Amino acid sequence: MRRLRHTAVLLWLLFVLVAAVITARTHYVADLSAFLPRNPSAEQAVLLDQLQSGVASRLVLIGLEGGDAEQRARASLELGRALRASGAFDAVHNGDNSAFADTGQFLFAHRYLLSPGVDAQRFTAEGLREAIDETTSLLGTPAGSLVKPILLRDPTGETLRMAEHMLPAQAPRSEGGVWVSRDGARAVLLATTHADGGDLDGQEQALALVRARFAQQADAPALTLLVSGAGSFAVASRAQIKTEVEKLAMAGGVIVVGLLLLSFGGSLRTLFTALLPVSTGVLAGIAAVSLAFGNVHGITLGFGTTLIGEAVDYAIYYLIQARGAPHTGAGARRWLQVGWPTVRLGLWTSLCGFAALLFSGFPGLAQLGLFSVAGLAGAALTTRLVLTAVAPDGAPGLGLRRHLGRGVAVAMRWLQRLRWPLAALAVAAAVALAWLPSPWRGDLAALSPVGEDKLQLDASLRGDLGASDPGVVVAVAAADEAGVLQAAEAAGARLDRLVAAGQLAGYASPARILPSPALQQARRDALPDTGELRRRLEQATQDGPIASPRLAPFVEEVERARGQPLLTRAALDGTPLAAAFDALMVPGGGERPWRGMLTLSQGSQPLDTAALRAAFADMPQVQVVDIAGELRGMYARYLHEAGVQAAFGALALCLVLLVHLRSWARLWRIAQAVGAASLIVIATLALAGVELGILHLVGLLLTVAIGSNYALFFDQLRAEQDAHRGPGPMPVDEDLLASLALANVTAATSFFLLALSSIPTLSALGQVVAPGIVLCLLLSAAFIPTRAAARVQ
Repeated sequence: MRRLRHTAVLLWLLFVLVAAVITARTHYVADLSAFLPRNPSAEQAVLLDQLQSGVASRLVLIGLEGGDAEQRARASLELGRALRASGAFDAVHNGDNSAFADTGQFLFAHRYLLSPGVDAQRFTAEGLREAIDETTSLLGTPAGSLVKPILLRDPTGETLRMAEHMLPAQAPRSEGGVWVSRDGARAVLLATTHADGGDLDGQEQALALVRARFAQQADAPALTLLVSGAGSFAVASRAQIKTEVEKLAMAGGVIVVGLLLLSFGGSLRTLFTALLPVSTGVLAGIAAVSLAFGNVHGITLGFGTTLIGEAVDYAIYYLIQARGAPHTGAGARRWLQVGWPTVRLGLWTSLCGFAALLFSGFPGLAQLGLFSVAGLAGAALTTRLVLTAVAPDGAPGLGLRRHLGRGVAVAMRWLQRLRWPLAALAVAAAVALAWLPSPWRGDLAALSPVGEDKLQLDASLRGDLGASDPGVVVAVAAADEAGVLQAAEAAGARLDRLVAAGQLAGYASPARILPSPALQQARRDALPDTGELRRRLEQATQDGPIASPRLAPFVEEVERARGQPLLTRAALDGTPLAAAFDALMVPGGGERPWRGMLTLSQGSQPLDTAALRAAFADMPQVQVVDIAGELRGMYARYLHEAGVQAAFGALALCLVLLVHLRSWARLWRIAQAVGAASLIVIATLALAGVELGILHLVGLLLTVAIGSNYALFFDQLRAEQDAHRGPGPMPVDEDLLASLALANVTAATSFFLLALSSIPTLSALGQVVAPGIVLCLLLSAAFIPTRAAARVQ
């Protein structure tokens, strides 16, 4: 036996070492894409792409406030140049066009492939006459200064056509050569990080670079830097979750340590022993999730702090219940015979509840399930194999346990007398839940700890930049890039009609930056040869403002364009067009198709989503994605799926209990106590107006997991009394009652701290579990009464 114990301890040490290494190397994330479906629909796939790698996830919104207008403009120009030179950003826009001279030359050189005005009709004699007249009519307007230098090379005005085609529907206000807010009180910049939205380390480095480059400027002391965007939210959320988890773990640890020291007479050895299952469980949970998913979500990590609540219970049960004669090991042997079967059954019931989450179609929920299963199993096995080896006689000394046990014994008799009023309270809670509107609502955003002040700043900066969140996105899909561009052109033709009808202010499309190869070929084919073009020009310029011989440069430009190769994505490298194009294109890979995004500007009129969907009803390769609607729908599906899985978990739990107990009456008493506690907590939260979401449901699972252990121990007391054949009533096991009370206090304290958290997900868990497990203990004492309570010794 001694050799087996040593082997168990050595294997445990090896496991802890490996798990600690995995934990140290684990990548922690905080983006909400983990709570999106693993097998999404076409619309959900579009949203998932945008959250993980789309332009919306990579935008950094920057504001510069304070100082005077000249200082803000100078700082904006310097910051823009510094960020462009850093290589950490694909694009930086602030109204400074000095860096786009090469881009202008590129566009001018390829205007006949890129301009939407080029077609066969454009280069007929009549088409040329109309185009030349239209261009020369601009000479007397503010645009004349742009037209005049290139008039003889571009008399048809293709350069202006391209500019009009590529300009955003809503451009920021410009002042002093930089973009400014609507009231002119701050300079604004818009940057796109090179790192994907899901790469939080890359996002954090990019944001740190923004702050560092700003701090290096001479005008920085007089100005205030404002930064927002999806990456900023994700990085801040990760930092907040990490800080909050550390604070909660520290506060909870201090309180639990204090309670354990009081209960075990100040024994540091016993304290260290009691914490072994906790630390093992947390390491096992993180390692299992990291190996299975490749990362650990911050919410899962926060959930890990709740494992203290149940994992420390196992140690408390053993250390108190295994008290025996010193150096005999009799306490461990007795506990393995009497206490371990009950703890093992409680473990199985807990695993049944959380194992159901493993089959979730949402990776975030599956992470919570795997963390719980691995963590609880690790904590329970550590108690069974390690604690029985290192502390075979349980915990020495009595501390406050004797008084705690006696107090619980007295309270148990009073609670049994209140059994019917408590049952009536549970029935009233069930009636209230049936009568009230369903409290199960909320949305995916409720999982984010981003504060209202940050959301308001983000909305303000987006309004200044004309980059308001797109409520609806039109997405096109195809097998390759050329197919996506053709689909985007077809979808753009439908959107043009809505723009003409005033239902849309405009839209951005990848095909406006780089037309499809087929369209480029058609435009090139529309260009006449030199002889034919000269003949048509002679007809077009008769009695016109420009004589045809003066347009010889134009003829040479067209002939050169006839021999130009078609443009591809590679041709855009080195220009800001590459970043703009990539922002609207998601490359395919494997079974995932290529996708192009057409972002809409709805203008002053509300967008008619039904009319938009009707416009694309006959185009299956086009999806109209209502982002807010999809998020609500996914959260509803998420919550429904979690509810179904929790129901199956509860059914499995009941079956496990029934197989083990072999008594419907015993099963009913246990289910009655745990179920009544859950009903009362949920009804109280509903009456308080709390919107219940997915983490409240997970909290219920945790309440059942912990509370069922209390019920099982009270059922054990009842079974022992029923089996007692000695004279008089069987004495109450005060050590067992003390262990239940101490376990309940430590767990409830941990979850009460969570309820005070500023992170909604952790707060939701605490709101449910803290009162839930206290009620489970009280109602277990009331609903599983002993037949004849012995007098407390």
